[in-house]
Amino acid sequence: MRIAAIDIGTNSIHMIVVEVHPDLSFEIVDREKDMVRLGAGGLDGRKLTPTAMAAAKQTLSKFKRLADSYKIDEVVAAATSAVREAQNGGDFIADVDREVGVRVSVISGTEEARLIHRAAGYGVDIGGSAAVVIDIGGGSVEITLGTATHVTLGKSFKAGVIRLTERFVSSDPFAQRDERRLVKHLNRDMGTYLDEIAARGFARVIGTSGTILSLGALALADGGAAPTELRNRRVSAKALHRLRKRLAASDIEERLAMAGFDPRRADLAVAGAVLLDTILRRLGAESLTLCDMALREGLVLDYIHRNSAQIRKVERYPDVRRRSIVELGERCGYWSEHAHQVARLALSIFDQTRSVHGLAAREREWLEYGALLHDIGVHISYERHHRHSYYLVKNGDLRGFEPHEIEVIALVARYHRQATPKKAHDGYAALSGPLRRTVRTLAAIVRLAEGLDRSHAQALGGIDFYPRDDDYLARLRASGDAELELWAAHRHAAPLERVLDRPIRFEVAGADYKEQPPHAQQPDHPARVPRKAVRGRRHRRVRQDHAARAAR
Repeated sequence: MRIAAIDIGTNSIHMIVVEVHPDLSFEIVDREKDMVRLGAGGLDGRKLTPTAMAAAKQTLSKFKRLADSYKIDEVVAAATSAVREAQNGGDFIADVDREVGVRVSVISGTEEARLIHRAAGYGVDIGGSAAVVIDIGGGSVEITLGTATHVTLGKSFKAGVIRLTERFVSSDPFAQRDERRLVKHLNRDMGTYLDEIAARGFARVIGTSGTILSLGALALADGGAAPTELRNRRVSAKALHRLRKRLAASDIEERLAMAGFDPRRADLAVAGAVLLDTILRRLGAESLTLCDMALREGLVLDYIHRNSAQIRKVERYPDVRRRSIVELGERCGYWSEHAHQVARLALSIFDQTRSVHGLAAREREWLEYGALLHDIGVHISYERHHRHSYYLVKNGDLRGFEPHEIEVIALVARYHRQATPKKAHDGYAALSGPLRRTVRTLAAIVRLAEGLDRSHAQALGGIDFYPRDDDYLARLRASGDAELELWAAHRHAAPLERVLDRPIRFEVAGADYKEQPPHAQQPDHPARVPRKAVRGRRHRRVRQDHAARAAR
């Protein structure tokens, strides 16, 4: 299964495309980011600017096209501080849904902190010990304490680098007076919370987000490390403190000349460095572990956790059409063994009579899906369940199908018992002539196949069709008592006989039956099975199936 996760932040928009493995781990197969500064000028309840919204929608359109190229199964998108605070945040989300085709959830600061901590616990070996996770965004900073699987404390503060820069950085280089004002503000805002974390104790501090990774790379370069890989690198708190002093004392030209500096963060780096250093000093931390996983990975992990059963089903049924059919059958509590037996027998009949009906692979697929869903109407009521099956297929939210395909599959399910197709019937009448002929053929095959598992005991191992001069011989390969199947086959063969334009003669071959040569003629009148015995077996089997479903 492939998932695209999009993080619509105040400063940047990030997307990752991941491949989820059967063990529910994931691998990133592509990633993109674009620094659009959606929240610039729009924080603290103000409106997002038209320019910023247009840039964000353009980026999201590009990301959506990239995600579609990977044939992803799901897009998970979340918006954070800038959108949740803006007056027109709801309008922006609606525009993205309508114009881009991406449905975005606006998450709270607490939820953002939880998801980021989950990602950090996945990316860094925390084990059972406690760790602090810090994520610095454009509009907010999230600080959590917990193990790899559990958050003990989690909080979001309105102290992102865009917000702090707009409020406190008014000169270049950064005036010492403004720096003191900024530090005082941060200690007043989050000091008590950081003191509580320090009192509880922790084994390490982990830093995520572009701001922290950028500062970590600069600090390591200052020490001569010049890393090519930042993942899980440790940076000393002293090195980050030295970097803060260096950035605060430099102007923008000097910052741009620093080795390894991201020029897009030149105006925000000073506030970011002061913020990170203040947090580390208040915690009493000695070092910071860099982590390249953040909110987007947290979205993936959360989706996997909430949809583990669905993901395993995707791995089992990678084709969206087949998966959609199986999901509908399971939602309706279908008899899986019976449905698959009917489908298997129907496909065998289809393949062996292809030279007569002339249908191809597309119709074969419709036949299989109609056979799998033929009995789901029992979910509503056994009486008239064929009509209920038609309704459930039509309204079952099947994905990947054209409307006319759903109609054909629904009609094949409907006509597996009792009435045969008539032009007066809804749905069938609206089809073109060729599709009506297809429905008649497929429904006739399913009707016979359903009879060939009348006991729901999967008594037949297969069926072999032999064309003869004036009829077909259908040899039933029995693996058990197939008396009921033979009786039902004679009852339900007529529609297929009309399609094939010749009668069908049945014989049973197997351990309990004497083999006969393929050309042995069958009597014109089938052996009769007492109706009382048939009803008794049928109702006993139905009661057993219902009991088994209730137990599940």
